[in-house]
Amino acid sequence: MASSIEKASTALHIINTVQKMEHIIGNIRNRQVSTPSEENTLPFEPEVSADGVRQRKTFLENKTARHAPHLIDNKIFEDLAVLNGNIENYIGMTRVPTGVIGPLNVIGSSAQGDFYVPLATSEGALVASYHRGAKACSMAGGITSICLLEGVQRSPVFKFENIADLGLFVAWLLPQVDKLKEIVGQTSRFAKLMDIKIQIEGNHLIVTLEYHTGDAAGQNMVTICTDAICQYIVEQCPTKPTLWFIEGNYSGDKKATALSFTNVRGKKVTAEIVLSEEIVNKVLKTTPELMAEYWRSSTIGIIQSGAIGAQGHYANGLAALFLATGQDVACVAEAATGITRMELNKDGSLYASVTLPNLVVGTVGGGTHLPTQRECLEMMDCYGAGKARKFAEICGALVLAGELSIAAALSAGHFTQAHKKFGRKK
Repeated sequence: MASSIEKASTALHIINTVQKMEHIIGNIRNRQVSTPSEENTLPFEPEVSADGVRQRKTFLENKTARHAPHLIDNKIFEDLAVLNGNIENYIGMTRVPTGVIGPLNVIGSSAQGDFYVPLATSEGALVASYHRGAKACSMAGGITSICLLEGVQRSPVFKFENIADLGLFVAWLLPQVDKLKEIVGQTSRFAKLMDIKIQIEGNHLIVTLEYHTGDAAGQNMVTICTDAICQYIVEQCPTKPTLWFIEGNYSGDKKATALSFTNVRGKKVTAEIVLSEEIVNKVLKTTPELMAEYWRSSTIGIIQSGAIGAQGHYANGLAALFLATGQDVACVAEAATGITRMELNKDGSLYASVTLPNLVVGTVGGGTHLPTQRECLEMMDCYGAGKARKFAEICGALVLAGELSIAAALSAGHFTQAHKKFGRKK
């Protein structure tokens, strides 16, 4: 059903991707194992002090060439009009402590280089843990993190008198794809209808519409476009549904589903790293053998629990990053679905990877324009158009750093002591 223009665009995209991949492969092969220089070492401080805040402020301003007056200098927020579209019955701000980790070195198709990643949380030990994982990965030459696929769905449901009427409806609907794409183009400047799938259950028909939403997370965008499509369908179709709803609770919006690993929702990212035995010993304070064994044992445990996916604590890092950068935090329910893998290599090093099929993130729209959230995105050069894939790849790298750190602590028996040290009031 693709037009010649779409086919040409797809071919061009593939060519560009191949060119990028050649560059990425070169970066991966040439990465150097090293100890972070003092110049790139973020001042770490387990206990909060005014002097430590000043040191990190100076460090970040030098490294990122960005200022954060609302986040770091507590500049008063006065432009209430900025909040329109983000909140109702506004009374004030909930202030969440925000720390930073890094450098997190990423080798990606869009994210390349060292990043200092802000995390908003009230959980002691979380920032320290992710910071340790980032240090180990940077010493190993960086995390390869690639955004593979993109797509955001809405799944309206239509009810008919019987299956025969449903069949006539489907026969009319499927040839309408070009018209539906035209409607989307008229409704949104950014959304593109990429695919249509159907699911039949008795006299119920679920139509899953998949969109590309540019650099926005896109939930509102796809809802508005889908409503426009449904209004056209109900008005024009020869066989009218008796009922229809804009969402049949099938798309996976804000929930983990069994569709996670056969589809993409938001952005699908995979990330990997190889850590030498020396780095695991020195930074993570354990051994590759213990980490691989812990991964096997914990994976058996999660299978028995019936969880969707197999991972340690994706939600920890993602929730903290989502809060800091103005993402829809409820989307952690689906974004935290994924698979972690750790294996012992023949040379004694540790291979580790994560795959996240449901990263619903954006760098425009939503809460990304709010003062501290914008400053946090700017800290990673991820604010605005053209930055969403980059941000998604940083998310993947962050999650991998966190998985390595927690697996190391649990494998070596340090998990409890770390929480006693960082996570309790003195």
